[in-house]
Amino acid sequence: MRGICVWLITGGILWAFLTQTETIGFGQESSRPNVLLIISDDQAWKDYGFMGHAVIQTPHLDRLARESLVYTRGYVPDSLCRPSLATIITGLYPHQHGITGNDPKLPDPKVNPMAGRARPEFGRFYETLMRRIEAHPTLPRLLGEAGYISLQTGKWWEGAYTRGGFTEGMTHGDPKRGGRHGDAGLAIGRQGLEPIFDFILKAKEAGKPFFVWYAPMMPHAPHTPPEKYLKKYLRPDLSPAQSRYYAMCEWFDQTCGDLITFLEKEKLRDSTLIVYLADNGWIQDPDRPNQFAPRSKRSPYDGGIRTPIMLSWPGKISPLRDDKNLASSIDIAPTVLAACGLLVPSNLPGINLLDREAVQKRRSIFGEIYEHDVADVDHPTKSLSFRWIIQENWKLIVPADPRGKPELYDVVADPLETRDLAGTHPDLVKKLNEELDGWWSGKE
Repeated sequence: MRGICVWLITGGILWAFLTQTETIGFGQESSRPNVLLIISDDQAWKDYGFMGHAVIQTPHLDRLARESLVYTRGYVPDSLCRPSLATIITGLYPHQHGITGNDPKLPDPKVNPMAGRARPEFGRFYETLMRRIEAHPTLPRLLGEAGYISLQTGKWWEGAYTRGGFTEGMTHGDPKRGGRHGDAGLAIGRQGLEPIFDFILKAKEAGKPFFVWYAPMMPHAPHTPPEKYLKKYLRPDLSPAQSRYYAMCEWFDQTCGDLITFLEKEKLRDSTLIVYLADNGWIQDPDRPNQFAPRSKRSPYDGGIRTPIMLSWPGKISPLRDDKNLASSIDIAPTVLAACGLLVPSNLPGINLLDREAVQKRRSIFGEIYEHDVADVDHPTKSLSFRWIIQENWKLIVPADPRGKPELYDVVADPLETRDLAGTHPDLVKKLNEELDGWWSGKE
């Protein structure tokens, strides 16, 4: 029986210690795992029971956390879904894969970019962005070269699922039929998990290793949870908008539990590597349903870019909660490839999160925030709003506008980033800015 990598992508005390390659069994064909990627969509890093939320209940993810290597200081480079998802599947920063926004800005300002997808005269702008995913060795492409079959479900912005290298999928990507960010694939989770169950059973029967992309539009708006979840959060200290978002988090958690239960039922759990993260954060505006508050989605603050990252493979990875070291979604691709016994492309900037020595040696992670619409598809970094660096407990945010002022936070002592310390630590600001420029050097 082959193993499985399950990825869950959404937002201490050490439980145990993880040994490295000899524990995971890298390179052994018999231990090569299948891959199931689960990505939460628009969920804040603290909106889980295991992350200490006082109200939101996530029993299934809490259990997964107890069985996982958990990096509670996980991050995504950009706090917008499309570039973030592209980073997860390619292992590249947005300025490297070139997908820096959700939609192109069109030359006719009277046309909404979302409505312009089906207009032939604007086709080049959309196609230029979508072609970029074909230029990179995505995870399903690399795994396919090793004999994996793959399934796309949920959020997917890059046209038809085949453009990302999947062998099967739910998203057709045709703008004339409403294709934009997942189309038919957006039914997954909200309307059951049968496409994933059927695919896994087919792969199991064929004896083929598999990769599944489970990126449901959950807890993403519209916040329309079933009554059985909503009624648990209808309380006087929560606004109706908060109640609905909180209920969505639990509904999403239940779908994760259903996936794990299915793997257990099919005797696949022990051969499954589970990796969990969110594509970006979300802080619910208490007064506006389906709207995010400031300093969350699309911002450079932790409310937008921080997420727990979990990896679980029973008997292979010892449970560990790491509240100190930094992890990034650029690490997902090299981590999974290494766990599957495959070579990691030399151009990937991330590290293998199962290599504890490499994780502990890392001092800094980086990111870049862009506008929602790509100002110039031929020069994708023109939409840059901010760059950021986190080094140990310090986080520097640098606006792209030279008139803007850098912000400095101690995100360990001040995780909500309420105290800007740039004015009292000018030397540290200068040092971190130089490191950020060094990382960015030579970029467009």
